[in-house]
Amino acid sequence: MARAPATTDAFNAVGDPTRRRILGLLAGGEATVGELVERLALPQPQVSKHLRVLREVDLVRCRAEGRARRYRVHRTALHPLEAWLHELTDRVNQRYDRLDDHLAALQADDPTTAPRSTP
Repeated sequence: MARAPATTDAFNAVGDPTRRRILGLLAGGEATVGELVERLALPQPQVSKHLRVLREVDLVRCRAEGRARRYRVHRTALHPLEAWLHELTDRVNQRYDRLDDHLAALQADDPTTAPRSTP
């Protein structure tokens, strides 16, 4: 019986630091497994396992070049990750902006925190 992949979506796939490193390297251009092994200083089976996971969730694509396989980031597959992160960042920034406004209002109402004038 075939084993079901443990990682079923891009969000889970990028949860692993090694896979994030691989994506970072591939963002700089295509690479073979051997090139990634050298750059990551990891055993080939481990790198291949991570590449398989990234391919299963379509974050990485592969093309044959002779006997070698060249891997690259599938840019379009990054869009859902980017959209989610952008939305999260906006929500966090809005919350901190409201907090800044609230603190400024509190300081304006408290005469002990107002700047003192010099004679």
